[in-house]
Amino acid sequence: MSTEKSSQLARIIIDHHDSLLEGWITGMLSLLVRRDKAAEEATRQQASRFLPLLAETIKTGQIQDIEAANWTDTLQLLTEISQARVRQGFSPIETAMFIFSLKEPLFAHLRTALANDARELAEQTAVTSTLFDKLGLFTIQVYQSTREQVIQRQQQELLELSTPVVQLWQNVLALPLIGTLDSARTQVVMENLLQKIVDTGAAIAIIDITGVPTVDTLVAQHLLKTVAAARLMGADCIISGIRPQIAQTIVHLGVNLEEVTTKATLADAFVVALKRTGSTISYAQSGK
Repeated sequence: MSTEKSSQLARIIIDHHDSLLEGWITGMLSLLVRRDKAAEEATRQQASRFLPLLAETIKTGQIQDIEAANWTDTLQLLTEISQARVRQGFSPIETAMFIFSLKEPLFAHLRTALANDARELAEQTAVTSTLFDKLGLFTIQVYQSTREQVIQRQQQELLELSTPVVQLWQNVLALPLIGTLDSARTQVVMENLLQKIVDTGAAIAIIDITGVPTVDTLVAQHLLKTVAAARLMGADCIISGIRPQIAQTIVHLGVNLEEVTTKATLADAFVVALKRTGSTISYAQSGK
């Protein structure tokens, strides 16, 4: 599209700003699955910022290539809007409709302004539609990328929450594991445990696998790696929660745990840890 025609489209947006904005917002709000005052106000603010910026960008004449330098500010604003909509719980379609719902009110003004020039109207409509399709696809790409980042961050946070390292006693740590151990989770387990050993100077770490449903060769290898890493940091490990079924599985798999102290329960492992650290346990006698 030539600079002259681009300027014409920009003038339509500028001259009819208020009616375009109102028609656009009305169209967007009608498509929202959930309606609340906060969402409506955010939509109005976003639209009010975007419309004049779009007009200024179109005036430059380069509207067929949105990767051109003149689109930087506009795309940055669309990026911020799309990222905000991810956090607010909007769907990809609702995010893309921020752009697509502007088509109809804008086309209505184009039809009025170019009523006497059918050829020009067809050309303007086609080019404008293509532009808005590109901008709509851009918002979806940003939305998907942002959502993937959010999911990855949440998964990392869940992994960290599912592997708490607690201090049971002076120089004694406990790491209760619940669920399946895979490579990613083992890495988080190892990092959390080693960091806690550094922070507390603990000499004993109890790894409790009572909540681990099954132990196969891979899980056993992960446990051994964690034990070895802790030893390099100067802490011995005790594995507790060895149920009869797990004991039979470990023997059947031929996994060598001879160098690792194992106990059936966390309580048994805690007693061993206290003895190794020089602590004593005394039982108070209740008087009659």
